Amino acid sequence: MRILPVLLLPLFLAGCLFGGGREEPARRPPVRPDPRGPVTLNLPTSRETQQCFADLSRANVRFSPLPDRDYGGGCQVIGAVQLIDIGLPVTNLKGMRCPLARNFIAWIRNAAVPAAREMLGGELVRVETMGSYSCRGIIGGGPASAGRVSEHGLANAVDVSAFVLADGRRITVKQGWRGAEDERTFLRALHRSACRRFATVLSPDYNAAHHDHLHLDMGRGPFCR
Repeated sequence: MRILPVLLLPLFLAGCLFGGGREEPARRPPVRPDPRGPVTLNLPTSRETQQCFADLSRANVRFSPLPDRDYGGGCQVIGAVQLIDIGLPVTNLKGMRCPLARNFIAWIRNAAVPAAREMLGGELVRVETMGSYSCRGIIGGGPASAGRVSEHGLANAVDVSAFVLADGRRITVKQGWRGAEDERTFLRALHRSACRRFATVLSPDYNAAHHDHLHLDMGRGPFCR
């Protein structure tokens, strides 16, 4: 009977060291780009990226391939493009991974443009975004996401904030998501369409951090909210 305490001692010590099975996630350091600047990577262009470049060219998209770079802190831009002309202006875009750019253009052309005509009775002339590439962590994802690199840090996400029509009407996600009926219908139709094209789509219904934009990315998924 004296053997029992001896056998239990390692388990007791393990409980002290690891919180009895209630270990909290290790705190990750904040995501920060390397202050020394990016490092250019000498990587071969993947077949997927080559095919994506060809797809953009066939779609009459003007773009410039970007060099593969490591910005430090887990942020990298690989297989990315800078969109120059997709047929209508899009604000605040930086580098985007090519598959994201390809799906983003298809979403605007095949969803946003016709939806504006049918639901708002106007011609879409500009799309406003809050940007694509940004070396930062996940915002508003809770403790489990602390220190994790956002898809923005991989040039794999874009945040869309507004749509402008030829008559000057500007439909913003911030005001329109719960605004006038036609604007609500328009934005929710684009949200549903986006969920079929992107891995993750986040709207004002997801959390407060997304109250004024639609987050679209080609990372893990599918997740649509």
